Amino acid sequence: MMFGNNQRGVNVYAQVSLETGVLAANPNKLIIMLYEGAITACRNAIAHMQKKDIQNKGIMLSKAIMIIESGLRLSLDKQVGGEIAASLDNLYAYMSHRLTLANIHNQPELVYEVIKLLTELKGAWETIGNEQAVSSVGAIAKPSQETDSNRYVVNYAGA
Repeated sequence: MMFGNNQRGVNVYAQVSLETGVLAANPNKLIIMLYEGAITACRNAIAHMQKKDIQNKGIMLSKAIMIIESGLRLSLDKQVGGEIAASLDNLYAYMSHRLTLANIHNQPELVYEVIKLLTELKGAWETIGNEQAVSSVGAIAKPSQETDSNRYVVNYAGA
């Protein structure tokens, strides 16, 4: 075989592709990428639960929690975002708690619940889409520094 099984090369290519996408993304797209990363990590966790792979289940659920806490939740601007930002903050805390319980008790139904919530929120951000809406809604989940948000997406979205 000319190329062999070069998983490392595939991983490097995926990382470069993700980093390129992050650099070109606006704040709205970055938030969507974080949702996608959390959803992917949750789906992977469920697959590991089904295989009774406890270690990788824990890794994937920890990754999903990290995306929610260090990406989505930390990017909230509660002063500018008002009630919406406060509600999102509470929802993110709830999701992290549910994923923690899912990990401890090995309950995939809790992970499915979080996937549903993340998918609905991601859909709302996708609907926002146009630049004018991003400007007005961006204050709700606007990273304090674009580089911080980019780092979170690169680190966590590639579940």
